[in-house]
Amino acid sequence: MRLLDRYILKYFITTYLFTLGLFVGIAVVFDLTERLDALVGKRVPMKEILFDYYFNLIPYLANLFSPLFVFVAVIFFTARLAARSEVVAMLGSGIPFGRLMYPYLIGATLIAGSNWYLAGYILPPSNKKRIEFDNRYFRDRFYFNRHHFHFQPQPGQLAYVESYSTPDSTGFRFTLEHFKGGQLRSKLMCERIRWNGQAGLWTLEDCHLRHMVDKKRERVQFFPRIDTALRFTTEDFGRPLVEDAALLDNQQLEAYITRERLKGSSGIEPFLVEKHNRVSIPFSAFILSIMGVSLSSRKVRGGIGLQLGIGVGLCFAYIMLIRFALTFAIKGNMPPMLAAWTPNLIFMVVALYLYRVAPK
Repeated sequence: MRLLDRYILKYFITTYLFTLGLFVGIAVVFDLTERLDALVGKRVPMKEILFDYYFNLIPYLANLFSPLFVFVAVIFFTARLAARSEVVAMLGSGIPFGRLMYPYLIGATLIAGSNWYLAGYILPPSNKKRIEFDNRYFRDRFYFNRHHFHFQPQPGQLAYVESYSTPDSTGFRFTLEHFKGGQLRSKLMCERIRWNGQAGLWTLEDCHLRHMVDKKRERVQFFPRIDTALRFTTEDFGRPLVEDAALLDNQQLEAYITRERLKGSSGIEPFLVEKHNRVSIPFSAFILSIMGVSLSSRKVRGGIGLQLGIGVGLCFAYIMLIRFALTFAIKGNMPPMLAAWTPNLIFMVVALYLYRVAPK
């Protein structure tokens, strides 16, 4: 790396860390101010507040707003370089504008790699502790309220439960069908199923088992009680939430998606969007860096206020696009991969246009 590359890279990284750290600090102060009365009223131990919540909230906020502050940092210090005529001097000395982008892209690579690792491996256990704290002190207990719930525990099996009670882990009017070669081979019908957490088994009560001997004959058996292991647990009756996807690391997320697809489960779109976002959002560091340099490398009168304002506006537009795409993927028919990459594709077009019209 040239001395000039190290100069720009150092300026880039330090500005990014300073602006991001300043914003995260302000956000933590506002969050503490909002929760202070509730924390004091519920007599939450200081150790839990600091280490279970805020210690895990800081990396979450840093990762969430990282794309915004990549853009802000690039615009802020590049506009200052342009205001001091340093960009003009670099271009005037024969350095191509494309070559000037190298240290920015190196910095974007470092930030993108850090964000990818943070989102895939550091944040999931951290988010779990933070959400457990929220559930313990600020949220109502979750109750499963779906009726007529169908799912596929494994290939060749179809299960149905008319209703399920979360507090006592009990299901009512349960049916389990086994298929082989497209033909129904057996059907188990039970009035009640109950999870035995100590034994790790399901207790089935008042059961009828219909076994198909051949196409014309069947054998029916009655069992007052069966203790058995089934290919599902109480977690399969949970409602997949958007925040649940953030609790799984990359391997766990991939395994969960594969397992739910085999079951024929619906509602896995948040997990698919999270999977693609863990690549697309870190990748945005490259796009936003190119946009920032192209937008702020021109020397303008009146300081950097206008350029900084435009940059912040574009960043918020990018974040809004991410949220809209997530909503369309979950509520609509937009493919999760397209939803995750649409903001990048749109802003890539903007970045290429700004790069083309930038002074060189």
